[in-house]
Amino acid sequence: MDEASRAEVERILGYRFGDPSLLDLAFRHASISDSRLDSNERMEFLGDAILGMIVCERIFQRYPHSLEGEMTKIKSLAVSRKTCAKLARTLGLEKHIQVGKGMLTHDRLPSSLAAAVLESSVAALYLDGGMEAARGFLEPLIDPLIDEAVNSGHQHNFKSVLQQHAQQEMGCAPQYRILDEKGPDHAKAFRIAVELDGKMYEASWGQSKKQAEQQAALNALTALGLIEEDGDGRCRLAKVNGVRASGEGCGTA
Repeated sequence: MDEASRAEVERILGYRFGDPSLLDLAFRHASISDSRLDSNERMEFLGDAILGMIVCERIFQRYPHSLEGEMTKIKSLAVSRKTCAKLARTLGLEKHIQVGKGMLTHDRLPSSLAAAVLESSVAALYLDGGMEAARGFLEPLIDPLIDEAVNSGHQHNFKSVLQQHAQQEMGCAPQYRILDEKGPDHAKAFRIAVELDGKMYEASWGQSKKQAEQQAALNALTALGLIEEDGDGRCRLAKVNGVRASGEGCGTA
């Protein structure tokens, strides 16, 4: 990593390293290293654990009335690989990853690399400045994600919300119907709809059965008036007679 990149990464992280070699290692992908031990893979492992601990700590402190199961569900969304990759790209960390020439042929690096560099950056902060340095970087980023997961009331698990509502309010269970599928066996897409109490709701395509079922469940919840979008286009459980609809607090499956 050259001096300009190192200075930019330190600005993003809000921290000046006493040992710049830690930062260099955190951004060195295995494709450019002579040995995987000389890449960011070990730091990714450490950073993942530190990130998880800090997220758990923040959930525990900020939501003292949440039970273990609910906190686990909130954590699974807040520190998902998808979330980590999105954070790395939004912050601009991704563009500083050092990769081999073969990786540069891609228009965009895989999201797994972006997620990994966020975690290895957390490890570098911890190794150079201790837990306080890691907390100082992470807390402003993860607190809004935790709050969003809690306030959504569904944590993106629309199937669980629909299942709970159907059983409690309608006395039946949702049935997921595969209406169509396309593509080769290793990359098949599915079109799935929910049937509930004899009514079929709008179908959706997904790159997996799970993805299509989640979207189909969202379609059904929206049609039932149980999901609404906020001003930023994010889905939240609607309030029915001033109370959150059945299913609040369900987590990711």
